[in-house]
Amino acid sequence: MIELLDTCPDVNVQPAELKRLLGYPRDWVIRDRARELVDWARDWYTRHGHPWVYAREVDSLRIDNGAIAINGTKFESPRLLATLRNADAHGAVLVAAGAGGEVEEEAHRRWVEEKPDEYFFLEVYGSAVVEHLITTTGARLCAWAEARQMAVLPHYSPGYPEWAIDDQPHLLDAINRTRVPAAPLPLDVLESGMLRPKKSLLAVFGLTRHVDRVNRLTDLVPCQNCSFTPCQYRRAPYKRAPEATNPELAALVREPAEPEPTVVPLDRNAAYVTNRKALHRWSEERLSIARRADGTVDAVFRYDGTTCTNMGRPLAFCYQVTLGPREDGFPIREQRCGPVEGDTGHTYMCRYMSNREHLLAAIERERPLHGRPLNDVLTWQRPAYGAGCYCEPDSRHHKWGLVLETIHYVLARESEP
Repeated sequence: MIELLDTCPDVNVQPAELKRLLGYPRDWVIRDRARELVDWARDWYTRHGHPWVYAREVDSLRIDNGAIAINGTKFESPRLLATLRNADAHGAVLVAAGAGGEVEEEAHRRWVEEKPDEYFFLEVYGSAVVEHLITTTGARLCAWAEARQMAVLPHYSPGYPEWAIDDQPHLLDAINRTRVPAAPLPLDVLESGMLRPKKSLLAVFGLTRHVDRVNRLTDLVPCQNCSFTPCQYRRAPYKRAPEATNPELAALVREPAEPEPTVVPLDRNAAYVTNRKALHRWSEERLSIARRADGTVDAVFRYDGTTCTNMGRPLAFCYQVTLGPREDGFPIREQRCGPVEGDTGHTYMCRYMSNREHLLAAIERERPLHGRPLNDVLTWQRPAYGAGCYCEPDSRHHKWGLVLETIHYVLARESEP
């Protein structure tokens, strides 16, 4: 049985999916004011969003008399019933995901301030985050199922065609009752059946041991609706992927789109905020870099400092950064920061002693420039100086700047012939 709770999931929303939700054609190039709003929404959510995902395999699944019973609770959905029956599903995984209430509150605030553009783009970005969370969770379930000779079916949710939204509270109750330990998720259902916060989703993923049926019947293949392009378990192409078109016909419909901007290479002579001598020393003493076969880069940086109070106690934090390939501009895909194992100095920080959970959660949650090219660290406006501790956001952002600039310094020098 699988159960997972991720309060810091990857939210690297794919540009093509965000473009689709914004209503642009596939070959449209987002630029000018729209590009500015997209970048703003992504940056705001990276700094303030609180995404989360919960998934758990059900204890029992029964299909009887035209109804589905999940953990003893009956649901009526002809579409989901047909999917489960055609695949001879033996189980299911219940999933709940949310972008957090902060994005909804900020969008409302922008609307009250009569800033409809910011409201719209932030609303759409919140929806894109939820879709991305469901997509990546499906990919994680596929990896788990594949290792056990099973297949995951396309997810389905109350409110979709042939499943009344009235079942939303029953599905949430089924999820909450089976949690270990039992505790409600940060989610409520209104009388209308809508979720609060609204940038949330409940879903059912069917499980089957009859992998051959999934391979034969295209309507059972979740891959056609899954935008997780690097998945190694893909059985069919993504339906919304760009298709080849007749260039003469396309020219009659609209003017050819401008080419996407080329990736800016890392500048060896970049103007860093940090002194180059310090970057060189840290690259040798604090930074380790490993390269994978697919071109991605894993970097680990150790920061040693002291607290600002309690007689300056030594502390050490570990930064872990994963970057995409060089040809993509080294996009920042994953970021983690936390105390080095065995470190006790951080426990003497004043914010730690007054509110330990809040401080550690803030440190873990902050991922500046996430999803952006590494070169963007050169134009990132952040505090040039910061205290040695981690109590305030300015101090934490200052340290992230040191880390990313050191990585940039090393990779930029390697890019030269």
